Amino acid sequence: KFKGTKMAATLYNLKSEAGLKKLDEYLLTRSYISGYQASKDDITVYAALPSVPSSEFVNVARWYKHIDALLRISGVSGEGSGVTVESSLVVEEAVATPPAADTKAKTEEEKKAAEERAAAVKASGKKKESGKSSVLLDVKPWDDETDMKKLEEAVRSVKLDGLFWAKLVPVGYGIKKLQIMLTIVDDLVSVDNMVEDYLTVEPINEYVQSCDIVAFNKI
Repeated sequence: KFKGTKMAATLYNLKSEAGLKKLDEYLLTRSYISGYQASKDDITVYAALPSVPSSEFVNVARWYKHIDALLRISGVSGEGSGVTVESSLVVEEAVATPPAADTKAKTEEEKKAAEERAAAVKASGKKKESGKSSVLLDVKPWDDETDMKKLEEAVRSVKLDGLFWAKLVPVGYGIKKLQIMLTIVDDLVSVDNMVEDYLTVEPINEYVQSCDIVAFNKI
């Protein structure tokens, strides 16, 4: 049974067959616990399940595999609506107590599954490693009388982090430009700030008129 508004759901006893049946019915018309993307609500329900759901519960099994894959590969960042998981059903179906040996084996399986889910949830909460990008810049002189060798020396003197190469490229009528290729860490380096703070300030601006981004590619 589920209670609450469309914004938030309450689920009951996901350790019981009756609870899983209700969850399976709930997921019949939904891809996620709430909204249209994976969220913390999905993590809450995922963590509350004692073991990998049986294929008997088709919709739960489908949802579980999807969330499990997201947690292991890319993580889950959606906030969700605040799902609640209660420990017991309001009206719970009677379930026969299994033999002691079967209960012990099932307990071990559930413990292992719970540990794996906890590890996946913990990993999803870790800060993802920042991505990197390769950037190709055109460093342009003021005019055809600018000493390009000194311009290149001035740019190299900045010792930009991630500078891969720098070379002079003819553009016509005896005028050249300096092209530089860099590798940057996306979360740490802003190309615009780098140009303003390092490549077009004194004394480099004696030679450099401007810098244009020719290519910007994620690595």
